Amino acid sequence: MSQTINERTIALVKATVPALEASGLEIVREMYSRMFQNPEIRDLFNQSHQDAAGAQPRALTAAILAYASNIDNLAALAPAVERIAQKHVGLQILPEHYPHVGEALLSAIKAVLGDAATDEILGAWGEAYWFLAKVLMAREARVYDEQKAAEGGWNGWRDFRVEDVIRESSVISSFILRPVDGGAVIRHKPGQYLTFWFDIPGHAPAKRNYSISNAANGETYRISVKREPHGLASGWLHDHAKPGTILKVSPPAGEFFLAELPQRPVVLLSGGVGLTPMVAMLETVAERHPGVAAHYIHGTHDRDTHAMRDHVRGLAKHRPSIKVTDFHQTPLADEQAGRDYDLAGLITDDWLIANTPVTEADYYICGPRPFLRAAVSALSLAGVPSDRIHYEFFGPADELLAA
Repeated sequence: MSQTINERTIALVKATVPALEASGLEIVREMYSRMFQNPEIRDLFNQSHQDAAGAQPRALTAAILAYASNIDNLAALAPAVERIAQKHVGLQILPEHYPHVGEALLSAIKAVLGDAATDEILGAWGEAYWFLAKVLMAREARVYDEQKAAEGGWNGWRDFRVEDVIRESSVISSFILRPVDGGAVIRHKPGQYLTFWFDIPGHAPAKRNYSISNAANGETYRISVKREPHGLASGWLHDHAKPGTILKVSPPAGEFFLAELPQRPVVLLSGGVGLTPMVAMLETVAERHPGVAAHYIHGTHDRDTHAMRDHVRGLAKHRPSIKVTDFHQTPLADEQAGRDYDLAGLITDDWLIANTPVTEADYYICGPRPFLRAAVSALSLAGVPSDRIHYEFFGPADELLAA
Protein backbone atom coordinates (compact mmCIF):
# COMPACT_ATOMS: atom_id res chain seq x y z
CA MET A 1 0.00 0.00 0.00
CA SER A 2 2.62 2.49 -1.07
CA GLN A 3 0.10 5.00 -2.43
CA THR A 4 -1.25 7.70 -0.17
CA ILE A 5 -4.68 9.06 0.64
CA ASN A 6 -5.43 12.77 0.93
CA GLU A 7 -5.16 13.95 4.55
CA ARG A 8 -8.56 15.63 4.31
CA THR A 9 -10.05 12.35 3.12
CA ILE A 10 -8.48 10.51 6.06
CA ALA A 11 -9.97 13.00 8.52
CA LEU A 12 -13.44 12.84 6.94
CA VAL A 13 -13.52 9.04 6.78
CA LYS A 14 -12.38 8.70 10.41
CA ALA A 15 -15.05 11.20 11.41
CA THR A 16 -17.70 8.81 10.04
CA VAL A 17 -16.68 5.97 12.39
CA PRO A 18 -19.44 6.75 14.96
CA ALA A 19 -22.04 6.77 12.17
CA LEU A 20 -20.71 3.44 10.89
CA GLU A 21 -20.87 1.96 14.37
CA ALA A 22 -24.50 3.03 14.62
CA SER A 23 -25.72 2.41 11.04
CA GLY A 24 -23.06 0.36 9.30
CA LEU A 25 -25.06 -2.85 9.08
CA GLU A 26 -28.03 -0.99 7.62
CA ILE A 27 -25.74 0.63 5.04
CA VAL A 28 -24.24 -2.71 4.04
CA ARG A 29 -27.62 -4.40 3.72
CA GLU A 30 -28.82 -1.52 1.57
CA MET A 31 -25.65 -1.81 -0.50
CA TYR A 32 -26.21 -5.52 -1.16
CA SER A 33 -29.85 -4.87 -2.01
CA ARG A 34 -28.78 -2.38 -4.67
CA MET A 35 -25.98 -4.58 -6.05
CA PHE A 36 -28.16 -7.66 -6.30
CA GLN A 37 -30.60 -5.89 -8.59
CA ASN A 38 -27.96 -6.70 -11.21
CA PRO A 39 -28.02 -10.51 -11.77
CA GLU A 40 -24.45 -10.49 -13.09
CA ILE A 41 -23.20 -8.98 -9.82
CA ARG A 42 -25.54 -11.05 -7.63
CA ASP A 43 -24.23 -14.27 -9.15
CA LEU A 44 -20.66 -13.41 -8.17
CA PHE A 45 -21.51 -13.88 -4.50
CA ASN A 46 -22.10 -16.94 -2.34
CA GLN A 47 -25.77 -16.43 -1.54
CA SER A 48 -25.65 -18.87 1.38
CA HIS A 49 -23.85 -16.09 3.29
CA GLN A 50 -26.69 -13.64 2.66
CA ASP A 51 -29.00 -15.46 5.08
CA ALA A 52 -31.33 -14.19 7.77
CA ALA A 53 -28.49 -14.20 10.29
CA GLY A 54 -26.66 -11.72 8.08
CA ALA A 55 -23.24 -13.40 8.30
CA GLN A 56 -21.77 -11.74 5.21
CA PRO A 57 -23.33 -8.29 5.83
CA ARG A 58 -22.02 -8.36 9.40
CA ALA A 59 -18.57 -9.40 8.25
CA LEU A 60 -18.45 -6.64 5.63
CA THR A 61 -19.71 -4.11 8.16
CA ALA A 62 -16.84 -5.06 10.48
CA ALA A 63 -14.39 -4.81 7.58
CA ILE A 64 -15.61 -1.36 6.54
CA LEU A 65 -15.43 -0.16 10.14
CA ALA A 66 -11.90 -1.56 10.45
CA TYR A 67 -10.91 0.21 7.24
CA ALA A 68 -12.33 3.54 8.41
CA SER A 69 -10.67 3.19 11.81
CA ASN A 70 -7.27 2.26 10.34
CA ILE A 71 -7.24 4.36 7.20
CA ASP A 72 -4.21 6.21 8.59
CA ASN A 73 -2.49 2.90 9.46
CA LEU A 74 -3.13 0.72 6.43
CA ALA A 75 -0.31 -1.71 7.24
CA ALA A 76 -2.58 -3.10 9.94
CA LEU A 77 -5.03 -4.17 7.23
CA ALA A 78 -2.55 -6.12 5.10
CA PRO A 79 -3.66 -9.62 6.29
CA ALA A 80 -7.32 -8.72 5.68
CA VAL A 81 -6.51 -7.37 2.21
CA GLU A 82 -4.76 -10.62 1.30
CA ARG A 83 -7.70 -12.70 2.52
CA ILE A 84 -10.17 -10.58 0.54
CA ALA A 85 -8.02 -10.72 -2.59
CA GLN A 86 -7.79 -14.51 -2.39
CA LYS A 87 -11.57 -14.80 -1.98
CA HIS A 88 -12.08 -12.49 -4.95
CA VAL A 89 -9.75 -14.57 -7.10
CA GLY A 90 -11.65 -17.72 -6.20
CA LEU A 91 -14.92 -16.06 -7.18
CA GLN A 92 -13.36 -14.63 -10.37
CA ILE A 93 -13.92 -10.99 -9.40
CA LEU A 94 -12.52 -8.76 -12.15
CA PRO A 95 -11.74 -5.01 -12.41
CA GLU A 96 -14.98 -4.34 -14.30
CA HIS A 97 -16.99 -5.47 -11.27
CA TYR A 98 -15.58 -2.82 -8.91
CA PRO A 99 -17.56 0.18 -10.22
CA HIS A 100 -20.84 -1.61 -9.44
CA VAL A 101 -19.78 -2.14 -5.82
CA GLY A 102 -18.52 1.44 -5.40
CA GLU A 103 -21.71 2.91 -6.80
CA ALA A 104 -23.86 0.72 -4.56
CA LEU A 105 -21.79 1.60 -1.46
CA LEU A 106 -21.95 5.36 -1.97
CA SER A 107 -25.64 5.37 -2.82
CA ALA A 108 -26.35 3.20 0.24
CA ILE A 109 -24.44 5.63 2.50
CA LYS A 110 -26.53 8.49 1.10
CA ALA A 111 -29.81 6.57 1.46
CA VAL A 112 -29.19 5.57 5.08
CA LEU A 113 -27.44 8.67 6.45
CA GLY A 114 -29.53 11.19 4.50
CA ASP A 115 -28.44 14.81 4.90
CA ALA A 116 -25.52 13.74 7.12
CA ALA A 117 -23.92 12.22 4.01
CA THR A 118 -22.77 15.52 2.53
CA ASP A 119 -21.12 15.77 -0.86
CA GLU A 120 -17.79 16.17 0.94
CA ILE A 121 -18.35 12.98 2.96
CA LEU A 122 -19.40 11.05 -0.14
CA GLY A 123 -16.39 12.37 -2.02
CA ALA A 124 -14.08 11.23 0.76
CA TRP A 125 -15.61 7.76 0.83
CA GLY A 126 -15.40 7.59 -2.95
CA GLU A 127 -11.68 8.31 -2.80
CA ALA A 128 -11.19 5.83 0.06
CA TYR A 129 -13.12 3.12 -1.78
CA TRP A 130 -11.15 3.48 -5.00
CA PHE A 131 -7.85 3.58 -3.13
CA LEU A 132 -8.61 0.20 -1.57
CA ALA A 133 -10.12 -1.13 -4.80
CA LYS A 134 -6.91 -0.36 -6.70
CA VAL A 135 -4.83 -2.13 -4.03
CA LEU A 136 -7.07 -5.19 -4.32
CA MET A 137 -7.13 -5.16 -8.12
CA ALA A 138 -3.34 -4.99 -8.26
CA ARG A 139 -2.94 -7.92 -5.87
CA GLU A 140 -5.62 -9.94 -7.65
CA ALA A 141 -3.95 -9.31 -11.03
CA ARG A 142 -0.69 -10.74 -9.65
CA VAL A 143 -2.47 -13.83 -8.33
CA TYR A 144 -4.26 -14.40 -11.65
CA ASP A 145 -0.91 -14.11 -13.46
CA GLU A 146 0.70 -16.59 -11.05
CA GLN A 147 -2.16 -19.06 -11.52
CA LYS A 148 -1.92 -18.85 -15.31
CA ALA A 149 1.87 -19.23 -15.35
CA ALA A 150 2.00 -22.19 -12.95
CA GLU A 151 2.42 -25.71 -14.29
CA GLY A 152 -1.10 -27.02 -14.81
CA GLY A 153 -2.39 -23.47 -14.31
CA TRP A 154 -5.49 -21.81 -15.65
CA ASN A 155 -7.69 -18.76 -15.25
CA GLY A 156 -11.47 -18.72 -15.06
CA TRP A 157 -13.64 -21.83 -14.81
CA ARG A 158 -12.24 -25.21 -15.86
CA ASP A 159 -14.26 -28.41 -16.25
CA PHE A 160 -13.38 -31.24 -13.86
CA ARG A 161 -14.85 -34.74 -13.88
CA VAL A 162 -15.71 -36.56 -10.66
CA GLU A 163 -13.47 -39.63 -10.83
CA ASP A 164 -14.56 -41.26 -7.59
CA VAL A 165 -16.80 -40.66 -4.58
CA ILE A 166 -15.74 -41.98 -1.18
CA ARG A 167 -18.04 -42.05 1.85
CA GLU A 168 -15.85 -40.90 4.73
CA SER A 169 -18.44 -40.76 7.54
CA SER A 170 -22.18 -40.46 8.09
CA VAL A 171 -22.02 -36.80 7.01
CA ILE A 172 -18.83 -36.36 4.92
CA SER A 173 -17.99 -37.68 1.46
CA SER A 174 -14.86 -37.13 -0.61
CA PHE A 175 -14.90 -36.36 -4.33
CA ILE A 176 -11.82 -37.05 -6.47
CA LEU A 177 -11.61 -34.54 -9.33
CA ARG A 178 -9.61 -34.79 -12.56
CA PRO A 179 -9.65 -32.14 -15.33
CA VAL A 180 -11.73 -33.09 -18.36
CA ASP A 181 -8.98 -31.83 -20.69
CA GLY A 182 -6.59 -34.42 -19.27
CA GLY A 183 -3.96 -31.82 -18.41
CA ALA A 184 -2.01 -31.24 -15.23
CA VAL A 185 -3.32 -29.17 -12.33
CA ILE A 186 -1.67 -26.54 -10.15
CA ARG A 187 0.18 -28.02 -7.21
CA HIS A 188 -1.77 -26.23 -4.51
CA LYS A 189 -0.42 -25.15 -1.15
CA PRO A 190 -1.83 -27.51 1.52
CA GLY A 191 -4.68 -25.67 3.20
CA GLN A 192 -5.96 -23.86 0.10
CA TYR A 193 -9.43 -24.27 -1.37
CA LEU A 194 -11.15 -24.58 -4.73
CA THR A 195 -14.14 -22.48 -5.73
CA PHE A 196 -17.01 -24.19 -7.56
CA TRP A 197 -19.75 -22.83 -9.81
CA PHE A 198 -22.92 -24.93 -9.52
CA ASP A 199 -25.82 -24.67 -11.95
CA ILE A 200 -28.57 -26.30 -9.91
CA PRO A 201 -32.01 -26.47 -11.57
CA GLY A 202 -34.46 -24.03 -10.05
CA HIS A 203 -31.75 -21.89 -8.43
CA ALA A 204 -29.48 -19.01 -9.37
CA PRO A 205 -25.85 -20.04 -9.96
CA ALA A 206 -24.24 -21.05 -6.66
CA LYS A 207 -20.60 -20.41 -5.74
CA ARG A 208 -18.96 -22.41 -2.97
CA ASN A 209 -15.43 -22.85 -1.58
CA TYR A 210 -14.25 -26.31 -0.52
CA SER A 211 -10.84 -27.00 0.98
CA ILE A 212 -8.60 -29.40 -0.89
CA SER A 213 -8.11 -32.41 1.39
CA ASN A 214 -5.12 -34.07 -0.28
CA ALA A 215 -1.46 -33.18 -0.69
CA ALA A 216 -0.53 -31.76 -4.08
CA ASN A 217 0.07 -34.38 -6.79
CA GLY A 218 -0.22 -32.31 -9.98
CA GLU A 219 -2.98 -34.53 -11.39
CA THR A 220 -6.12 -34.52 -9.22
CA TYR A 221 -7.79 -32.75 -6.32
CA ARG A 222 -9.84 -34.22 -3.50
CA ILE A 223 -12.50 -32.28 -1.66
CA SER A 224 -14.25 -33.72 1.40
CA VAL A 225 -17.68 -32.18 1.87
CA LYS A 226 -20.06 -32.29 4.80
CA ARG A 227 -23.76 -32.52 4.00
CA GLU A 228 -25.06 -29.38 5.71
CA PRO A 229 -28.69 -29.19 6.88
CA HIS A 230 -30.57 -27.38 4.11
CA GLY A 231 -27.24 -26.92 2.27
CA LEU A 232 -28.01 -26.29 -1.39
CA ALA A 233 -24.58 -27.11 -2.85
CA SER A 234 -23.48 -29.74 -0.32
CA GLY A 235 -26.84 -31.51 -0.63
CA TRP A 236 -26.58 -31.49 -4.42
CA LEU A 237 -23.05 -32.91 -4.29
CA HIS A 238 -24.06 -35.72 -1.95
CA ASP A 239 -27.22 -36.57 -3.90
CA HIS A 240 -26.21 -35.99 -7.52
CA ALA A 241 -22.42 -35.92 -7.98
CA LYS A 242 -21.38 -39.35 -9.22
CA PRO A 243 -18.35 -40.62 -11.15
CA GLY A 244 -18.56 -38.84 -14.49
CA THR A 245 -20.29 -35.68 -13.19
CA ILE A 246 -18.72 -32.49 -14.58
CA LEU A 247 -18.03 -29.56 -12.23
CA LYS A 248 -16.80 -26.03 -12.99
CA VAL A 249 -13.79 -25.13 -10.87
CA SER A 250 -11.54 -22.08 -10.48
CA PRO A 251 -7.85 -22.45 -9.47
CA PRO A 252 -6.69 -23.05 -5.88
CA ALA A 253 -6.72 -19.93 -3.72
CA GLY A 254 -6.48 -18.92 -0.09
CA GLU A 255 -3.99 -17.39 2.33
CA PHE A 256 -4.25 -20.21 4.91
CA PHE A 257 -1.64 -22.86 4.13
CA LEU A 258 1.25 -24.82 5.59
CA ALA A 259 4.65 -23.15 5.35
CA GLU A 260 6.57 -24.40 2.32
CA LEU A 261 9.52 -25.38 4.51
CA PRO A 262 8.26 -25.79 8.10
CA GLN A 263 10.91 -24.66 10.56
CA ARG A 264 9.07 -25.59 13.75
CA PRO A 265 6.77 -28.35 15.01
CA VAL A 266 3.24 -28.04 13.66
CA VAL A 267 -0.03 -28.56 15.50
CA LEU A 268 -2.96 -29.33 13.21
CA LEU A 269 -6.09 -28.68 15.24
CA SER A 270 -9.57 -29.24 13.83
CA GLY A 271 -13.20 -29.66 14.72
CA GLY A 272 -15.77 -31.42 12.54
CA VAL A 273 -15.33 -30.94 8.81
CA GLY A 274 -12.49 -28.52 9.64
CA LEU A 275 -10.22 -31.56 9.27
CA THR A 276 -10.19 -31.20 5.46
CA PRO A 277 -7.25 -28.76 5.11
CA MET A 278 -5.52 -30.49 8.03
CA VAL A 279 -5.47 -33.83 6.22
CA ALA A 280 -3.85 -32.11 3.23
CA MET A 281 -1.24 -30.63 5.56
CA LEU A 282 -0.64 -33.93 7.35
CA GLU A 283 -0.18 -35.79 4.06
CA THR A 284 2.32 -33.12 3.00
CA VAL A 285 4.29 -33.38 6.23
CA ALA A 286 4.33 -37.17 5.98
CA GLU A 287 5.46 -37.16 2.33
CA ARG A 288 7.83 -34.18 2.17
CA HIS A 289 8.89 -33.24 5.72
CA PRO A 290 9.42 -36.48 7.68
CA GLY A 291 11.67 -34.73 10.18
CA VAL A 292 9.00 -32.22 11.25
CA ALA A 293 7.11 -33.09 14.45
CA ALA A 294 3.37 -32.94 13.80
CA HIS A 295 0.51 -33.12 16.28
CA TYR A 296 -2.81 -33.92 14.59
CA ILE A 297 -5.68 -33.20 17.01
CA HIS A 298 -9.27 -33.66 15.90
CA GLY A 299 -12.63 -33.38 17.62
CA THR A 300 -15.95 -34.75 16.39
CA HIS A 301 -19.20 -36.09 17.81
CA ASP A 302 -18.61 -39.84 17.62
CA ARG A 303 -17.37 -42.75 15.50
CA ASP A 304 -20.08 -42.29 12.89
CA THR A 305 -19.17 -38.66 12.18
CA HIS A 306 -15.41 -39.24 12.35
CA ALA A 307 -14.09 -38.88 8.80
CA MET A 308 -10.78 -40.22 7.47
CA ARG A 309 -9.71 -41.69 10.80
CA ASP A 310 -8.09 -44.81 9.33
CA HIS A 311 -6.32 -42.74 6.67
CA VAL A 312 -4.86 -40.38 9.27
CA ARG A 313 -3.82 -43.24 11.54
CA GLY A 314 -2.18 -44.90 8.54
CA LEU A 315 -0.09 -41.80 7.86
CA ALA A 316 1.14 -41.82 11.46
CA LYS A 317 1.63 -45.58 11.84
CA HIS A 318 5.29 -45.77 10.81
CA ARG A 319 6.21 -42.16 11.43
CA PRO A 320 7.13 -41.53 15.09
CA SER A 321 7.27 -37.78 14.42
CA ILE A 322 3.49 -37.71 13.86
CA LYS A 323 1.20 -37.93 16.88
CA VAL A 324 -2.57 -38.28 16.47
CA THR A 325 -5.14 -37.54 19.18
CA ASP A 326 -8.87 -37.94 18.53
CA PHE A 327 -11.61 -36.55 20.75
CA HIS A 328 -15.18 -37.84 20.58
CA GLN A 329 -17.57 -35.44 22.25
CA THR A 330 -20.29 -38.05 22.90
CA PRO A 331 -18.98 -41.55 22.15
CA LEU A 332 -21.54 -44.16 21.09
CA ALA A 333 -22.44 -46.84 23.61
CA ASP A 334 -20.24 -49.48 21.96
CA GLU A 335 -17.23 -47.26 21.35
CA GLN A 336 -13.99 -48.03 23.16
CA ALA A 337 -11.33 -45.55 24.19
CA GLY A 338 -8.04 -46.47 22.57
CA ARG A 339 -9.79 -48.19 19.70
CA ASP A 340 -12.38 -45.76 18.33
CA TYR A 341 -11.04 -42.58 19.92
CA ASP A 342 -8.43 -41.37 22.38
CA LEU A 343 -10.29 -39.02 24.73
CA ALA A 344 -13.97 -38.37 25.40
CA GLY A 345 -15.45 -34.90 25.55
CA LEU A 346 -14.33 -31.63 24.04
CA ILE A 347 -10.78 -30.48 23.38
CA THR A 348 -10.19 -28.29 26.43
CA ASP A 349 -7.93 -25.27 26.69
CA ASP A 350 -5.99 -26.88 29.54
CA TRP A 351 -5.41 -30.09 27.58
CA LEU A 352 -4.26 -28.19 24.49
CA ILE A 353 -1.77 -26.08 26.42
CA ALA A 354 -0.44 -29.03 28.44
CA ASN A 355 -0.07 -31.45 25.52
CA THR A 356 1.29 -29.36 22.66
CA PRO A 357 4.59 -27.45 22.35
CA VAL A 358 3.20 -23.95 22.90
CA THR A 359 6.65 -22.38 23.19
CA GLU A 360 7.78 -23.43 19.72
CA ALA A 361 4.99 -24.79 17.48
CA ASP A 362 3.07 -23.26 14.61
CA TYR A 363 -0.67 -23.83 15.12
CA TYR A 364 -3.01 -24.40 12.19
CA ILE A 365 -6.66 -24.36 13.23
CA CYS A 366 -9.90 -24.96 11.37
CA GLY A 367 -13.42 -25.65 12.55
CA PRO A 368 -16.71 -24.09 13.61
CA ARG A 369 -16.58 -20.51 14.89
CA PRO A 370 -17.01 -21.35 18.62
CA PHE A 371 -14.24 -23.95 18.34
CA LEU A 372 -11.99 -21.51 16.54
CA ARG A 373 -12.63 -18.63 18.94
CA ALA A 374 -11.89 -20.83 21.95
CA ALA A 375 -8.66 -22.23 20.50
CA VAL A 376 -7.27 -18.90 19.29
CA SER A 377 -8.12 -17.23 22.60
CA ALA A 378 -6.54 -20.02 24.66
CA LEU A 379 -3.33 -20.00 22.65
CA SER A 380 -3.08 -16.22 22.73
CA LEU A 381 -3.56 -16.15 26.49
CA ALA A 382 -0.89 -18.86 26.81
CA GLY A 383 1.57 -16.52 25.12
CA VAL A 384 1.69 -18.02 21.63
CA PRO A 385 2.59 -15.13 19.28
CA SER A 386 -0.03 -14.22 16.71
CA ASP A 387 2.34 -15.04 13.84
CA ARG A 388 2.37 -18.67 15.01
CA ILE A 389 -1.44 -18.97 15.09
CA HIS A 390 -2.94 -19.60 11.66
CA TYR A 391 -6.62 -20.25 11.18
CA GLU A 392 -9.28 -20.86 8.57
CA PHE A 393 -13.03 -20.72 8.99
CA PHE A 394 -15.76 -21.72 6.59
CA GLY A 395 -18.03 -18.83 5.65
CA PRO A 396 -17.39 -15.10 6.06
CA ALA A 397 -15.22 -13.78 8.87
CA ASP A 398 -17.28 -12.95 11.93
CA GLU A 399 -16.91 -9.77 13.89
CA LEU A 400 -14.89 -11.20 16.77
CA LEU A 401 -12.25 -12.70 14.51
CA ALA A 402 -12.12 -9.57 12.38
CA ALA A 403 -11.47 -7.55 15.53
